[in-house]
Amino acid sequence: MSHHCCHDHDHAPRSATPDLAAIAASAEPRWSSLRIDAMDCPTEERLIRDALGKVPAIEALEFNLMQRLLRVRHRFDDAEPLQRLIESLGMQAVPLAEGAAATAPAQAQKPWWPLALAGVAALAAEACEWFDLTPEWVIAALAILAILGAGLPTYKKGWIALKNRNLNINALMSIAVTGALLIGQWPEAAMVSVLFAIAELIEARSLERARDAIRGLLQLAPEQATVFEDGQWRERPAREVQPGARLRVRPGERIALDGEVLGGRSSVNQAPITGESLPVEKDLGDPLFAGTINGEGELEYRATRATDDSTLARIIHAVEAAQGSRAPTQRFVDQFSRIYTPVVILIAVFTALLPPLLLGGAWLDWLYRALVLLVIACPCALVISTPVTIVSGLAAAARGGILIKGGVFLELGRKLAWIALDKTGTLTEGRPRQTDLELLQPSAGKARALAASLAARSDHPVSQAVARAAEADGIALYAVDGLAALPGRGVTGLIEGRVYHLGNHRLIEELGLCSAQLEARLDALEAQGKTVVALCSEQAVLALFAVADTLRDSSREAIAQLHALGVKTLMLSGDNQHTVQAIANQVGVDDARGNLLPEDKLAEIGLRQAGGVPVGMVGDGINDAPALARADIGFAMGAAGTDTAIETAGVALMDDDLRKLPQFIRLSHRTHRVLMQNISLALGIKAVFLVLTLMGEGTLWMAVFADMGASLLVVFNGMRLLSPLSLRERGRG
Repeated sequence: MSHHCCHDHDHAPRSATPDLAAIAASAEPRWSSLRIDAMDCPTEERLIRDALGKVPAIEALEFNLMQRLLRVRHRFDDAEPLQRLIESLGMQAVPLAEGAAATAPAQAQKPWWPLALAGVAALAAEACEWFDLTPEWVIAALAILAILGAGLPTYKKGWIALKNRNLNINALMSIAVTGALLIGQWPEAAMVSVLFAIAELIEARSLERARDAIRGLLQLAPEQATVFEDGQWRERPAREVQPGARLRVRPGERIALDGEVLGGRSSVNQAPITGESLPVEKDLGDPLFAGTINGEGELEYRATRATDDSTLARIIHAVEAAQGSRAPTQRFVDQFSRIYTPVVILIAVFTALLPPLLLGGAWLDWLYRALVLLVIACPCALVISTPVTIVSGLAAAARGGILIKGGVFLELGRKLAWIALDKTGTLTEGRPRQTDLELLQPSAGKARALAASLAARSDHPVSQAVARAAEADGIALYAVDGLAALPGRGVTGLIEGRVYHLGNHRLIEELGLCSAQLEARLDALEAQGKTVVALCSEQAVLALFAVADTLRDSSREAIAQLHALGVKTLMLSGDNQHTVQAIANQVGVDDARGNLLPEDKLAEIGLRQAGGVPVGMVGDGINDAPALARADIGFAMGAAGTDTAIETAGVALMDDDLRKLPQFIRLSHRTHRVLMQNISLALGIKAVFLVLTLMGEGTLWMAVFADMGASLLVVFNGMRLLSPLSLRERGRG
């Protein structure tokens, strides 16, 4: 099937096709990544997709135009047949090692003098015709010289496209310029070639700037690290340093790898990863992230991850993967452009034929108008407008410590009607303190030791608070046997041969130990916004421990900003309803639900989604994973520390600042506005020139301005999102 791809070069023989088919049967499917420097416009994507899509051994194609990357799932033994196929389309493909950063290096600059020479020749041809100075053949010679200097790459690409039955901008331009030469429009053909080449150059440069936004993330982590080896400090490439190595970072230096502080004290500027504005104090055992900047003190640390696996690397991979996935607007635009181009080409054909045949129009006049329409037919501006805008939005968010896993989430953010928030660790600090202790039995003298022994083995923040309070008072712990977690209720275990339980109100009910007197005590503590856990034996409740969590400074402000954006808030917690309501009143949340198990949180999200209402869920990504997955957008808090959060959530907030939620929603609104502006610009400019041309007012070089001018406008408009204002409250337009 793919014979039309494989006869462009001497080293790609005609017999390539049967070879490819033979290999297809034997090899296991595998993925290869190729960087194609010539592929940065939808034009090339369509060409490659059409050619490679016909090869039986190729199963799937994933394009990332912004990084000029193509991932192919194929059944060849290596990537060489793919390289040959792409070469036959006039492009070079460089295979990338799996896991290597996809971000393309900066493009090498082409020599400028051929284009300058072509420009001079085109202007000379124009001047000669204008002042009627020279014979026709001199104007023709100057025009051909200009076309050779500026238009040859376009002709070459156009020929390959036509051969593959693909009417892209290069094919349409080649037809238009050739047509102009055939009807004797020499200076115009020359000027169009030069203008098109200049516009292509400007567009390539401006796209390069959009790419730099992502490349800037890559350059955050230093190439070199100072490692302790054989009793002395040595400089080593960061890539070669293995987890477990001992490293040093001096004041003012960037941290090379993710790690854990072994010695020294300093403050670290984590803004490149988490977006936090203030430096964070680091002490023994604290985590460090690659790419962050050390402050005033020297730190020694142990590497916990290799370079490819650092938090920064995962952010970059997530952004790259997000670029590759198509946002809804982009999918619509791609489908629309497939219909739009053939329709305009048909109009051009009718324009050339019908008026002269039916109305006695002049053939050359109408043929010229048809050529202008051909140039207008290219949907390049329309198609490039969406990925540039989405990538600019993703990059702006990543710089602000918001990791968005795809354009689909960036577009959906503005539609969120409800955001559900976990209480502990999201709205509150998640480090509660024990505030009250009530002993209910005369024999409860060792109740604190019993409770702390069970609590120390639980990872729940409330249990941890009980354990910390006992530890601070120097209380010795008992050995616990047969410890079991009771999800959503507490823990149970065997101490000195007796069963003890430590848990919440629900557990007391289940054990049948509730009394009116106990209910009154629980209600009194819970009404103060405190969480109560009880220590119970098989027969009685021995003691009550009240624990209070402190609100985050940013929570109240974040909720107010969400309300200002028209988003309602809902708090979901496993805590008792009194505590949840008390916190909700302090923060200003619209609705609060307590006593929820993980499956209840899931049901609450489902309830709010009834009737297609988009709902977001904010949690820490571990016990909230089911609800995060069910929500239209899952937001993981403090994701810099946890792998699960970066993997499961649609949006990861790299630190614990809830104000990133309204920032994300504002960015979503802004992205949508820019997308709509870009689509209107691209189509509006085309429509104006379509009408002008049919009225006989449009010229070929105006059509090139319309096509390339629209492309540049949408690229620059999309790149406005890179401004830090995109995330700010006043950055609304």
